[in-house]
Amino acid sequence: MSTSTLLAQLRAVLQLTSTEIQVAESRVIQARTEAVRTELTQNASNGRDRAEAIESTLRDLGGLPDVVGPLVGRTLALFKTLAEQAQPFDEALLGDLALEHQLLSRSKYIKALATEASEPTAVALADRLITAHSATVEWLETVLAEDALGGPAALRRTPLQAAAGSAVKIVNAPATWSARGLDRALDAARTTPNRLTELLGRGAHAGDVAVKTLSASRDAALEAAEEVTRAEGAESVADAIHAAREAGGILEPEELPVDDYDSLNVSESVASIKDLTDPRDVRAVLAFEEANKNRHGVVSAAQTRLAAIAKDVISSGK
Repeated sequence: MSTSTLLAQLRAVLQLTSTEIQVAESRVIQARTEAVRTELTQNASNGRDRAEAIESTLRDLGGLPDVVGPLVGRTLALFKTLAEQAQPFDEALLGDLALEHQLLSRSKYIKALATEASEPTAVALADRLITAHSATVEWLETVLAEDALGGPAALRRTPLQAAAGSAVKIVNAPATWSARGLDRALDAARTTPNRLTELLGRGAHAGDVAVKTLSASRDAALEAAEEVTRAEGAESVADAIHAAREAGGILEPEELPVDDYDSLNVSESVASIKDLTDPRDVRAVLAFEEANKNRHGVVSAAQTRLAAIAKDVISSGK
């Protein structure tokens, strides 16, 4: 068989790899933890190594690397990054996953072509590509599963993605609560006393007082609104408010699924997180930790626990 098809596929994979590198680099700023940030940075570096290996194989087979292709790949990645800012988070990740699936499928095709053409160097390259893209597909599927379970995933939403996701939720939210009930909740929020006096008594700086007062008032208002809506019998609305408090890390310590969590040291907190089996419980603890003490070891342990639960979910049917 002629190697022309093999050369064409190698060039196509080189272009897609350029896109993959740019995507990985754009995702670095969305990393939730330092471990994920390091992994994404390494992925981009590994992508560049693979691109060099593809170029070398092209030359060995008598072909010339496509100079325009990688530039096109980087340009496509730029447009992809810009376009997905207005997409919900899951759609952006599904786009990344589609790219990796295409790279994986083309790599398998290259291995078959290289085997038929008796080109062992190209076969070895294809095996390397298959291994790399299989691992990335599994990682992205896990991130998607984490997001499906309520997150937070290994990647943070950009502000526009968060807004897009919120818009979808608002459109799908129930609108069955009475206007009277809403008025009562808002009134409770407005009349909830803030903690200005308390903060001033602690000798806080004026700037800190302003920020903390606004935060304290917001937190207390949400808590009061949840209590009123639940008392009114609007459970779905109260649950939505509770979920917002939970996601913002503004639950009271006694509301967390771990007893006396606020008094636990790092090792005790990590141990308690490892015992959690409900992703929502892990999310609640993680959000509270990030909003308060933000201890690196605890945050990483919570993220690892969420990833493990997500992997169990997507692998249970295999």
